[in-house]
Amino acid sequence: MHTDRKTLTPLKIGELTVEKPIIQGGMGVGVSRSNLAGAVAAEGGIGIISTAQIGYDEEGFEKDQAGCNRIAIRKHIHRAKEIAEGKGLVGVNIMVALKHYKEHVQEAVRAGADVIISGAGLPMDLPKLVGNNKTKIAPIVSSRRATQLILKMWAHRYNRTADFIVIEGPKAGGHLGFSRDQLENLETLDYDHEIREIIACKAPYEEKYGTKIPVIVAGGIFDRADIDHMTELGADGVQIASRFVATEECDASDAYKNAYINAKKKDIQIIQSPVGMPGRALRNEFIKELEIARKPITKCYNCLEKCEPRSVPYCITKALIDAVRGDVENGLVFCGENVDRIQKMTTVHELMQELCYGIGS
Repeated sequence: MHTDRKTLTPLKIGELTVEKPIIQGGMGVGVSRSNLAGAVAAEGGIGIISTAQIGYDEEGFEKDQAGCNRIAIRKHIHRAKEIAEGKGLVGVNIMVALKHYKEHVQEAVRAGADVIISGAGLPMDLPKLVGNNKTKIAPIVSSRRATQLILKMWAHRYNRTADFIVIEGPKAGGHLGFSRDQLENLETLDYDHEIREIIACKAPYEEKYGTKIPVIVAGGIFDRADIDHMTELGADGVQIASRFVATEECDASDAYKNAYINAKKKDIQIIQSPVGMPGRALRNEFIKELEIARKPITKCYNCLEKCEPRSVPYCITKALIDAVRGDVENGLVFCGENVDRIQKMTTVHELMQELCYGIGS
């Protein structure tokens, strides 16, 4: 047990403050909904709900995905806030690549989301969609170039800047803003340098708008030592996803959680997603079969803006729903680079104690 750690500095986002500068990453479909996000917020962090096909288990989803997703966004934000009991913050992760991106943003704002984090594409219109509401907004970026582009465009078009920035590194799970070559040769990337560059390029906008733009770093962050390293690079907080899957409160099935706990390094694979981006997932029967032939799509779930069902290798909605429900061999199980280091089931409270204070690590 290590108790000599410095206390982590609370995270300030505008007028909002959270005691613990830890954001639980948004994981879809259905992996992080109200149960997980509410538990993280209750511990003084920021709990994030993924809106990607969030209503998959709502009655009527097979016929009306868009309507069920809107109902579920509202329901899970309200439920997470009830679980949090006024502590921490509750927000959503909304992928730019979604067909109903605009509706998801507007529904989250109406439901009282504290923050919206947006990636899987460049969220150029996010300020317009949120308007003058109090919901805080953050783009997910993986490069200095993308950061500069977004901050410049938001300033030019909407005369505003990001409330915070999430830098997602190459060791993250799910969809990634890197080439397959970069992801398969991680040792050649000096990503610490890129993080410093991204942090540096926000300074003119902080000066212009008289505000601090906190930077959160995500991707492969496993323990308190990783958090301390990111703080030394200049980060104000971290976003962690994979570790929260192996908690009792996570919204995924036990089979899904056990797939993480039992995963070995050799099981981690870079795949191509119908979103058009590479992703990191656990190698299973589903992925092995994809290497032989595409999986014909018999039903479209209207999830992605740029999806052509006749040509994409598989239906990502069906693959993710099958997995979160427990069919982890025939579904798609996204994961982070350090998933093999997860050895046991824990609780959100125990995990937050370990991350913040080194207790139990």
